[in-house]
Amino acid sequence: MMPMRRKGASPANAKAAFVPLNESPIASVDEWEVRPGGMLVQKRDPDSVPAPAPTIRVRVKYGAVYHEIYLSSQTTFGELKKLLSPRTGLHPEDQKLIYKGKVRSSKAYLDLSGVKDGSKMVVVEDAAAQAKRFLETRRQAKIDKSSKSISQIGLDVDKLASEVSALETVISKGGRVPEKDVVNLIELFMTQLVKLDGVVADGDLKLQKRMQERRMQRYVETLDVLKIKNAMPRAANEQMLERQPQKQQPPAKKRAPPSVVVTTKWEAFDSLFSPTAASTATSTATTASGSSTVSSSASAPAPKLDWELF
Repeated sequence: MMPMRRKGASPANAKAAFVPLNESPIASVDEWEVRPGGMLVQKRDPDSVPAPAPTIRVRVKYGAVYHEIYLSSQTTFGELKKLLSPRTGLHPEDQKLIYKGKVRSSKAYLDLSGVKDGSKMVVVEDAAAQAKRFLETRRQAKIDKSSKSISQIGLDVDKLASEVSALETVISKGGRVPEKDVVNLIELFMTQLVKLDGVVADGDLKLQKRMQERRMQRYVETLDVLKIKNAMPRAANEQMLERQPQKQQPPAKKRAPPSVVVTTKWEAFDSLFSPTAASTATSTATTASGSSTVSSSASAPAPKLDWELF
């Protein structure tokens, strides 16, 4: 296919005027980029220094007064509200900027919205946004107050916890402390529990509140146990004092029963029934009784058992 020649080109410049059909003057896809505002532009050379954004002057009307603001054309309406806040006395969140009959978002850019040098716009007070901000401010103030109260209660509990540890050390070593000290600590913990119950908390603060409640409950339970241990030695001493007058007179000594000595002598079975052993046993019994009469059983021969070997 023959290349096309531009209309009106001279024959001398015909070579320069010819444009091949396979070459498009449009840039490739890699040469384009999307700006933060969403505009598709040609990609810039990273080595080149970007040109600074031009400074524009806008006139903003608030009531019957016009305020001239100088700022960059690539800034947002939210930044413009911050510049207007000292002049109008309105909080940036309470302002509503109207440009060309439309309320502009705080995140929108001036250049992308068509704002140029000398453009005019109107700012009014946003009653709904002001009420919302007021409620949010009150809610945040309550959260800060609750957080401060819980933190202060935690510090007070830390001080009381050190006293509990001191009492526990003394009582665990066998010592005694005044019962009034234990009772006063229990009352102080109960007072802190009442204060904590009056704190309104949500979310993370509610979890912190529960942790402090459980912590104080454990300390109260510990003090109850220490109170019982502290009272136990006192009761034992009182019982000892009551029994002391009864033990002033020593009790009568009781006679010990006569001791019986049992001796066991093992002898052979044949010797038990032998005549010699029988006569010895009879003579011993006669001598112990002090009688001179000879027993008739002594003269009788003792039977002898015949043992067989198996």
